[in-house]
Amino acid sequence: MTDLNQLSATAVVAAITSGECSAEDVTRACLARIDEREPVVEAFEYLDAAYAIEQAKVLDDGPGCGPLHGVPIGIKDCFETFDMPTGWGTEFYAGRNTGRDAAIITLVRNAGAVILGKTVTSELVAFWPGKTKNPHNPEHTPGVSSMGSAAGVADMMMPVGLATQSGGSTVRPAAHCGVIGYKASHAEMPTDGLMFLQPTCDTVGFMVRRMEDAVLMRKALLGADPATPRSIDSPPRVAVIRTPHWAEAEPITHTVIEEVSEKLRAAGAEVEEPSLSNHFDVLTEAHLTIQYFEVAHWRVYEWENHRESISEPMQEFIAEGRKTSFADYNRAQVVGAEARAEFDALFDTYDLVLTPSADGEAIKLGYPTGSSNFNRMWTLLHGPSVNLPAATGPQGLPVGVQLIGRKYQDDQFLADATWVNERISN
Repeated sequence: MTDLNQLSATAVVAAITSGECSAEDVTRACLARIDEREPVVEAFEYLDAAYAIEQAKVLDDGPGCGPLHGVPIGIKDCFETFDMPTGWGTEFYAGRNTGRDAAIITLVRNAGAVILGKTVTSELVAFWPGKTKNPHNPEHTPGVSSMGSAAGVADMMMPVGLATQSGGSTVRPAAHCGVIGYKASHAEMPTDGLMFLQPTCDTVGFMVRRMEDAVLMRKALLGADPATPRSIDSPPRVAVIRTPHWAEAEPITHTVIEEVSEKLRAAGAEVEEPSLSNHFDVLTEAHLTIQYFEVAHWRVYEWENHRESISEPMQEFIAEGRKTSFADYNRAQVVGAEARAEFDALFDTYDLVLTPSADGEAIKLGYPTGSSNFNRMWTLLHGPSVNLPAATGPQGLPVGVQLIGRKYQDDQFLADATWVNERISN
């Protein structure tokens, strides 16, 4: 059998329920990998190996098996956990225990998962990076803010990492670390107990290595039934949208989008480049205006009480948000709402949108960690998105492509994304 820490979540459940291994075996294999690689990758903010093993033993001794029975999971450190600290990526909240679980954490526990610990997030789940390194090259960033979950899954520390996205915090780290990063349709996953950054867009996501694990997580947590896989004679219709930021992308990103488009055409997919209205030219700006305003208002307590402990870039961002007028914020919300209505109509013609996940390979460690310009507009549109690993760039780092689907059609979207992934995987 493959090393247990390398199994997908789906394979873990199958192996445990068939008696090939125990939940404790899988947990110990993941902890051994963490012990080996954590000094380099630094994916975890909090880890209690003894407690993880204790959880696994309880599952092994228990009477039943949940849909995530024995699956080790890393939890992004922006979700409350009653038995672990929740620091929001800050020094001033380090070690804080809120005494409760976020809703999605309770769902994860009820499904039978083993919570390994809390993965690193950026300061206040924004853009000032935490300590995590890219597992492919520790001199490079893993992206933000779901950095620990992306790096841990990529480095075989666990099969699933819980993530969130306000701008590009699931898709871009997934692209830089070479894993599948799925962001659900807005408000479909419960957000009670999640630290909000930008409520208009904040969404739960998952880092996984196999598409079936994203499907498994939706089934386990929401009861969502998987969509029927596409038949060989029914390929999806794909719209390639380069976005107004195309010139910002590195040559490798241009090449990968063209190569993926050709692979899909060769597999029988209809691939076209539709024109979009001017609404879409200003979506990134609208997203940023909303983020300025909402961060300044939702994080006002930290501004008033911990300002000196907040990084200078975050202080500047909040200060800009405090200058943003409600009228500008309201106009940006209207732009987003109008664009959503127009974008929904696009899916009367197409099944998927193909676009870059990031501007290129992960850059060197430091601040900033890169650009989310290829993510912000899509997050504002509220539909599901996913990064699919597609190639390796000239620096030997992963390059991904992003698929966007119709809002609230996530299960069909994942089925279509699986069809694409099977045809572009190296």
